[in-house]
Order: sequence, then structure tokens, then C-alpha cells
Amino acid sequence: MSEDDIRYMHEALELGRKGQGNTWPNPAVGCVIVRDGRVVGRGRTQPGGRPHAEVVALSEAGEAAEGAVAYVTLEPCAHEGETPPCARALIAAGVARVVVPLSDNDPRVDGKGIAMLETAGIEVTQGVLRDVAAGDHAGFFMRVSQGRPRVTLKLAASFDGRIATATGHSQWITGPDARARVQEMRASHDAVMVGAGTARADDPQLTVRDRDVPRQPVRVVVSRRLDVPLMSHLARTARDVPVWLCHGPDADPALCDAWDGVGARLVPAQLNGRQLDMNSVLSALGDAGLTRVLCEGGGALAASLLGAGLVDDLVGFTAGTIIGAEGLPAVGALGLARLDDAPRFELVEAEAVGGDIMHRWRRKD
Repeated sequence: MSEDDIRYMHEALELGRKGQGNTWPNPAVGCVIVRDGRVVGRGRTQPGGRPHAEVVALSEAGEAAEGAVAYVTLEPCAHEGETPPCARALIAAGVARVVVPLSDNDPRVDGKGIAMLETAGIEVTQGVLRDVAAGDHAGFFMRVSQGRPRVTLKLAASFDGRIATATGHSQWITGPDARARVQEMRASHDAVMVGAGTARADDPQLTVRDRDVPRQPVRVVVSRRLDVPLMSHLARTARDVPVWLCHGPDADPALCDAWDGVGARLVPAQLNGRQLDMNSVLSALGDAGLTRVLCEGGGALAASLLGAGLVDDLVGFTAGTIIGAEGLPAVGALGLARLDDAPRFELVEAEAVGGDIMHRWRRKD
């Protein structure tokens, strides 16, 4: 691969990332079209997943796309959907070469887009920044292959792992810079998820604040019995920003009707003993189209996800303050008898964010 291929693919990947959180159920793809060493078209998949990045970039390039090189961060689609295949659009525009990092694992595409381009006589270069692109599209790939969204668990805690004092006071453990970083994380995810205890105790908004976003994340509450106040902020704003309630089969029908009446979406899931089965919850969210979910607690929900092996990425914000053993732990009981059974993650990065430390971890397997 050439230096130009790497440079322009980096630019296309940056474009694609700007769409993360806004394009589900479609992947957040970026496209850059280059002719004679000059970028003539740029595009990314638009909110809601249409139009696709290639179509946007080709529209900007116009006639300059003929004989150009198209850098696309995922194999162009090859199936007829709400719009014609992007591979066909690239062929019709007369591009000379298409550069992609990797193929699409959607069975409707998976190699078919590349084959369509090559059959039309277009040179296809594969593998440019493959690992970077695979990370960017990991949520989309996981939904296709495993039927669930990729889960990031965010924990903001004191140095000794507490999220509140014994009285429940929690604002604010971390500083403003860390809280601003959380807003960025929310903006890049399809949904923000909390447990019923957090929804009751904090009456959270769970929206992206202090920045313009084309599409607010879905606000997901995991509550077996729908025991979240109907006078809460979530209930009052459910018609403005989506609220999805994951509940058990034993939820009170009257509460189901009440939440439906305020505009929330009810997402039924199965039980695992006395708790909601988190595999069932995530499968239901995947069926609904979500590809990337940011879990912000509380401790019981975090423990359920960790215990089921469903946390793919772990992000911690650690403050230089000590609360003590009487404080509320960031993660509830896991019932571990042996350290060997504890969930393990690999460190990806760590950095100072204001007066706090942010550390990112990835599941070892």
C-alpha cells in the first residue's frame, strides 16, 4: 500500500467516525474520492443510515469522479435496499480504483460488492488500515455476527472504587473535563443504558449536552418490573428523545400501558433466575438495530453485564478522592470465589483528563 493510500484512508476513517452514534442500524462509513492528487469528494453515512457515504461523496465529486480513486472505509454494499447498491453507483460514476480496508460481514454483501466492482473492470485494493477500520466497525460487525450491540461499560469512581457516599451523594466525584469526555462518548454511541436503581436515584437525563448532535442516543433503562417513576425526567421527555424500557415477562401490564402512553418503547426480555437475562436484553436491542451501547451503571447492572461476559470495552474515570468502605461500589456482587474467575481486560490507553485519570480496557478474548 502506498503512503497516499494510507493518508486518504485515514481521512475517510475520520469522516466515518463523525457518524458514529447516528447511523444505526447501518455502519458509520466514510468515503473520500481523489483525482490527480486532489480530493474532489467527501462523504459519510448520514443520520439514520441514508444516504450512504459513497453516494454523498460521488454527489460532491460530480463528473470529477470519472477516473478517480475512491477510498471507502467498508466494502461498498451490493444489495438492493431502500437505495441502489453503492458498488453500482461507483461503477456508474466511472471510478478507476476503489480502496477498502476490509469486507462487510453482512451476508447480503460479504465479498459481493468487491466482486461487482472487479467484474466491471475496477481495480480494488484491500487491507489498507484494516485493523483500524475493524475497530471502528466492531459494533456493526458484532450485531451482524452475534445479534447484539457492542457494549462499553463506563465507570466514574473514586480512587477506592466508590460511585457515591453511603447516603447516595455522588455529584461530582470526577471533574468537568472528565464529564465533558463522557458527553463525547455518549455522542458516539447509539444508546446510553442504565439500571432501574440509577434511574430512580439520579433521575438522569442521559442526553448529550453542551454540543450539537444530529441524533440523540436512545436512552435505555433495564428494569425488570418497570419500577421507574412516571414523573421522572425520562418519562416527561420520552416523546422528545427516545426512551426504551427493557422489562421482564412479569412486568405489571398497567405500568406497560402507562409507559407506552408517555411515548416510551417497551422491550421485553427473558429472566435468568430473579434477574433479567442480559443476553436476552442485548439480543432484543440488537434486533431493534442498535450497534453500540454505552452502559453508565449502576453497580447491579454493571455486575450483570460483567458476570455474563458481555462487556467488550471498559472505560474508567478515576478521581483522586477516597470515599471509604461505606460508600457505594462501582460494581455490585459478582459472587467470585477464585481470582482466576474474575473478568480480565487488557489496557488500551491511559491519560490524564483534567484532574482525573481516564483508562480504557478491552476484553481479553
